[in-house]
Amino acid sequence: MIIRRLCDICSLLLMVATTSVLAEQRVDIDTPLAGWHDTSGEGADFSQQVNYPASSINSPVTQAAQALIKGQIKGFPKQDGKAKQEPGRLIVNGVSMPLKIQENGSFSRPYIFPQGSNSVEVRSPDRKATHRTQFYAQRGNGAIPARLRVVLSWDTDNTDLDLHVVTPEGGHAWYGGRQLASGGALDVDVTTGFGPEIFSSPVPESGQYLLFVNYYGGRGEEILTTAQITIVTEEGTGNEKQETVIVPMRNPGELTLVKKFSYSGRG
Repeated sequence: MIIRRLCDICSLLLMVATTSVLAEQRVDIDTPLAGWHDTSGEGADFSQQVNYPASSINSPVTQAAQALIKGQIKGFPKQDGKAKQEPGRLIVNGVSMPLKIQENGSFSRPYIFPQGSNSVEVRSPDRKATHRTQFYAQRGNGAIPARLRVVLSWDTDNTDLDLHVVTPEGGHAWYGGRQLASGGALDVDVTTGFGPEIFSSPVPESGQYLLFVNYYGGRGEEILTTAQITIVTEEGTGNEKQETVIVPMRNPGELTLVKKFSYSGRG
C-alpha cells in the first residue's frame, strides 16, 4: 500500500512537472531562416497592403520568406479580457522596436533586409523567452536594398501615430501617399498601436530631410505615448550609421517636427 501511494505521488509530481514544461514559453521564428540565402528574384516590396480598420500588419501572401519576420510564441498565455496586451520586442540589426503579438502568440512583419549579415531577435512580452537567428542575404542584379531607412515605433497599444517624411525635392511620404516617384516608400500605416512604421528608400536624394510624427489619436482616450524614431543610413555597409530620437507625444492631433537631417550618399 505504501509503495502504491509513493508511485501515485511520483506520477502526480511527474504530471505537474510535465505540465509546467509544456506551459513554458518558447519563441519560434519560422522566417527568415538562418544561414546563407540568395534573395534574387524574390517577391519583396517596400510598400505593403493595409486593410481598414487595421487590427495588425497584414503580410501579403506573395511576400518572400526571406523578407518576412514570422513566427509564434508557443505556450503564450491567454490574456484576461480586461488586461492590456503587452507587445513583444523585435530587434533587427540592432534596431529595437515593439512587436504586436496576436492572441494565439503569432507575429508577422514584412521587412526588407540589406545585403550582407543580418540578425533578428524576438522576445516575449515578459522577456522570459527569446530567440535569435542570423543569416547572410546575397542579392543578384536588379535588387537594390534600402540605403535610407526610418523606423517609427511607440510604446502604447490602441493608439495611432503616423510617420511623415519630406524629402529634399519636396516629396512627402505619409499614410495618404505612401510611395514616392523617387522610389522611397512608407511600408504600412499601423493604426492599432506600437508600430513599427518604416520608410525605406533604395536611392535617396541628397539634401535635407524632415521627419514629422502626427499623433492621430487613441481609441476615445488621450494617452501619453512616447515615439521612437531610428534613422539608418547605408545599412549593411561599412559606412552604416544609426541615430535614435525619443519624443513624447501628449495630445491627439499634435504634429511634431522630430528631426532634420542631411543625407549626402556614400562617403
